Amino acid sequence: MAHKSTFEVKFRRRREEKTDYKKRLALVRSKKLRIVVRKTNKRIIAQLVKFDKKGDITITTADSGELKKYGWYGTNNTPSAYLTGFLLGKKAGKEQCVLDIGRKHPSHGSGVFATLKGASDAGLQAPFNPEALPSEERINGKTLDAYTVKLGEKAKIIFANYIKEGMTLGSFNKAFEKAKAEIAKVKA
Repeated sequence: MAHKSTFEVKFRRRREEKTDYKKRLALVRSKKLRIVVRKTNKRIIAQLVKFDKKGDITITTADSGELKKYGWYGTNNTPSAYLTGFLLGKKAGKEQCVLDIGRKHPSHGSGVFATLKGASDAGLQAPFNPEALPSEERINGKTLDAYTVKLGEKAKIIFANYIKEGMTLGSFNKAFEKAKAEIAKVKA
């Protein structure tokens, strides 16, 4: 009969698949602020976080739900991700930081990288590979405009929430540019 166990119980947050401690340790050792991006089913949350021994300190936060104040209705698509990152960057000012995507696997062209691009365009300085970013057409809403044209009458059903919020089909790019101009006026 064995007296010593060879099985080691992982930390609770690792078992719950919430934290990758190896990746987190590397980010903390960089001693830079982290752009923490989390995508839920309904919104995108971006935070500028500083490490502290007692617990992380959130410096500023941007939520895709805030975009309605600036004239944009989408909450969980690529243009929303970009605008959320742009808003975070405008609130934070010019800082050196690194991207923290948590346990998500990085896939090129995803909303996480659109958020990083928005934050970078607003003044945050974070290293990234330009190949990982979504195309400009996806970021600025031109792809959504083309999709509504392709759908025809079906678009009124699929984009009903956008219509209810006052956006017209085929004008996503114009609404994006207007919202970006409004966010650009935000001071740190």
